[in-house]
Amino acid sequence: MIRYSYMIVDPISAFSNIDELRRLFDFVRECGYEGVELNWSTELGQSLDSVLNFAADANLQIPSFLTGKAYQDGLCLSAPDASVRSKAVTYLINLIDVAHDCNSILVIGLLQGLRSDEPNPEFAQTRIIECLKQVAAVAERKEVGLVIEPINHLQVGFNNSVKEVRALTNEVGSSALRPMVDTIHMNIEDSSLTQPIYDCGKDLRHVHLCESNGALFGTGNIDFAPVLNALDDINYDGFASVKVYRKAAHREAAQSGIEHLRAVRK
Repeated sequence: MIRYSYMIVDPISAFSNIDELRRLFDFVRECGYEGVELNWSTELGQSLDSVLNFAADANLQIPSFLTGKAYQDGLCLSAPDASVRSKAVTYLINLIDVAHDCNSILVIGLLQGLRSDEPNPEFAQTRIIECLKQVAAVAERKEVGLVIEPINHLQVGFNNSVKEVRALTNEVGSSALRPMVDTIHMNIEDSSLTQPIYDCGKDLRHVHLCESNGALFGTGNIDFAPVLNALDDINYDGFASVKVYRKAAHREAAQSGIEHLRAVRK
């Protein structure tokens, strides 16, 4: 059975004070969510004990951490500079310990880089695979899951479709590394919102539910009902994160998101 989590993209510093985050966690739980997906940042690391206590008090899991902010800090898995790639690998390996302690997975997407980082896709793919093999080896030993998010070509330079991500995970060949899906990116890169889910089958590890315009559910053109039905068909029992990052505050996004999903499943 699908479990819903709410994604908090903003870094901790976006909140006026840490207690504001605690109140948001309580509200998210009241809406009916079972988890919160968080964007890892230095600020989050500094406040992690408090954040974990807030989640526990609200009876929320932290199913996943996003890792893309590290790209904005200069790390990249496809970078020509070997020292940059090495730092990216070290960064992810260090986060594996955090994920293990939180019973979470790590979501890897933007860290792959852009074509401006490496114009040659073959060079980039070789480097990405090499880096992921190192990270996945540690993740396997520590029993932590990793997923590659298929992100559209306007935001990430490589492995944009679910098919490409599945090929990448097969190439890395680690049980720790599996594919995920995101409806906003599938809407751009894939010809179907449901076939990629069936293609992933039992290997599907994580889901992002996002409207085509990144705003409130129902304001774009994503039909979530077939997506949820496909997840049921493959007996997906992991988390699906409601992702709203435009034109809405957290409380409105959290409440309207889960209400929309409940309505389309009737």
